[in-house]
Amino acid sequence: MRSRSERLFPILLITPALAVVVFLVIFPLLWALGLSFYKYNVLRGGKPLFVGLGNYVRLLSSSFIWERFVTTAEFVVSAVLLEFILGFGLALLFYQEFKGRRIAITLTTMPLLVAPIAAGIFFRYIYDATFGIFTYLAYLLTGAKINMTKDYPMLAVVLLDAWQWTPFMMLFILAGLEAVPKYLLESAEVDRLSWLDKFRVVIWPTIRPLVMLALLFRTMDAFRTFDTVFALTEGGPGTQTELISLTIYRIGFKYFRTGEACALAFIVLVIVILLTNLYLRMAKKVTV
Repeated sequence: MRSRSERLFPILLITPALAVVVFLVIFPLLWALGLSFYKYNVLRGGKPLFVGLGNYVRLLSSSFIWERFVTTAEFVVSAVLLEFILGFGLALLFYQEFKGRRIAITLTTMPLLVAPIAAGIFFRYIYDATFGIFTYLAYLLTGAKINMTKDYPMLAVVLLDAWQWTPFMMLFILAGLEAVPKYLLESAEVDRLSWLDKFRVVIWPTIRPLVMLALLFRTMDAFRTFDTVFALTEGGPGTQTELISLTIYRIGFKYFRTGEACALAFIVLVIVILLTNLYLRMAKKVTV
């Protein structure tokens, strides 16, 4: 039987990390939750006015907020789907052995190292209507001058997100492909299975858990995208690319309605948690 000091020693070791989590995560979260029940403006100051669920009711009854959720859903579905398709294609390509494969994989993953805000500024120059390389290439192919951030703003944002996060999807799928047992592939060759049957029977059951995990991570991350969109379009033109994260920013830091911003942030948190649980249940059914 262990002594009391031996039992307390592991707790003592995790205490500093636990204190950091409480101070930097749990305390701000509870503070924001408390503020969401108050009407409070940072600029005006004064005593916060308790409104109960008033902020939540006001936000959920606003057509503008629901439009932002629709815009966010459009962005998330488009970006994640495109990243999955491109990532799958790249993973299949790099699964083959060829000269310079490791260098090619390294170069392909470079966008992951770029800060999102820097990527947004970088693509703003690429899409520039006057001297942007994308505009120039589009003119050579179509003969028309295309201003991506004005004419196709959502497509511009989705392409930027795909450029940066397709390598993330590729790495997950490639890891799954390389985990497929060689003897199963050899057995499929002996049985003379077609490539499609080999993929369906041997490859997909092995890589499916990693694919599901990658889709979950990217969906959650895309839902809270802020930096790239803010740097590229600032939610414009108009509100065509204003995701819900930008709306929270505007309410909290432009209009200084702190209570409403906190309430909207918690609404988003609840939606993400519900979607995650729904996804996990669906993934469990598919796996079973």
